[in-house]
Amino acid sequence: MAESHTPAAPHPAAPTHAPAAAAPGKAPPNKRVLGVVALIALVALGAGGRMWYRSSHYVETENAYVTGRVHPVSARVAGVVTRVLVDDNQMVKAGDLIAELDPADHRVRIEQIEAQIASVEQQIAQADAQVKQVRAQAGAAGAQVKQAEAQLVRARQDAERYGQLYNETMKAVSKAEVDASSAARAAAQADVAARRDSASAAQAQVAAADAGRDVLKAQVKVLQAQLKDAQQQLGYNRIVAPVAGRVGKRSIEVGARVQPGQQLLAVVEDEVWVTANFKETQLAGLEPGQKVALEVDALPGKHLEGRVHSFSPASGNQFALLPADNATGNFTKIVQRVPVKIVLDPADVKKYAGRLVPGMSVVAEVELGQKVARSSDRQTAAVAH
Repeated sequence: MAESHTPAAPHPAAPTHAPAAAAPGKAPPNKRVLGVVALIALVALGAGGRMWYRSSHYVETENAYVTGRVHPVSARVAGVVTRVLVDDNQMVKAGDLIAELDPADHRVRIEQIEAQIASVEQQIAQADAQVKQVRAQAGAAGAQVKQAEAQLVRARQDAERYGQLYNETMKAVSKAEVDASSAARAAAQADVAARRDSASAAQAQVAAADAGRDVLKAQVKVLQAQLKDAQQQLGYNRIVAPVAGRVGKRSIEVGARVQPGQQLLAVVEDEVWVTANFKETQLAGLEPGQKVALEVDALPGKHLEGRVHSFSPASGNQFALLPADNATGNFTKIVQRVPVKIVLDPADVKKYAGRLVPGMSVVAEVELGQKVARSSDRQTAAVAH
């Protein structure tokens, strides 16, 4: 009998994917990432350390500016500009002529005063002649007084003799002659008195003439002072440079009428320094003579050197036009700034002459703990050299 075959039971289908292997341990971190993190940490640590070191050993401010002497030039008299001899940014020396004003008005004034002086001098000459005349008259009056006094003496003597010759015991002369001698004596006395009055009047005329002459001489002195002032006013028509430097802010032009005190231009000296406004909390370690590292915004990459010269006698707020009034209920403490003068190295001033001008922004940095020689030590060293 044929052997029958029953179909075998189908086997379950094998899974298409083998079961996942056991989860391995965490993968090690990327070395590049670790390097970057370490580098960032080192940079941060270095930056922090540098900031700490600089904050402990240096003080710095950006509130600093180049400062210099700016001399405003103004007119001292009113007038019309006839010539201008300088241009913007031009170098001038002390005493150089900058501009001229029309001198016609002042010359006329000088001529008027000179004419007045000549007129008064003529009056003085006349007064001198008058003084001589009245003095001569006073001398004649004095002589007449002496003559009258002599006549009075004679009249008195005659009256006394006639009186002795005419009395109760003797009548050698007549009564009429006695009366005539008495009358002559009285007339002589009256004449002396009149002559003396005339002499006194003559002396008074002499004093009046002298006083009038002195008044005229005083007028001459006044006119001479006015003449000197007018000559100075004429000289003020020439506007000159007060110092050596460069011309700036020129506003004067030919034909313009200027007034006394009107600023026409400015002359800026070459000498400059730095005014650094340090916080009051930064002043403890600063001393005159310390070296200062300077960076000027107008000279990028250039390092200048200076020295602390002196400290302002008051904070900037005290010198402000409207100082803050802290005596109120809304007080807020604000760190004040004190201007510190820093003188530049002469070599730097010479090297950058014309490029360092007042108003430029500066960054100033001072290393604390510098040992500086005291003024007495510097003087001793200078004497030794």
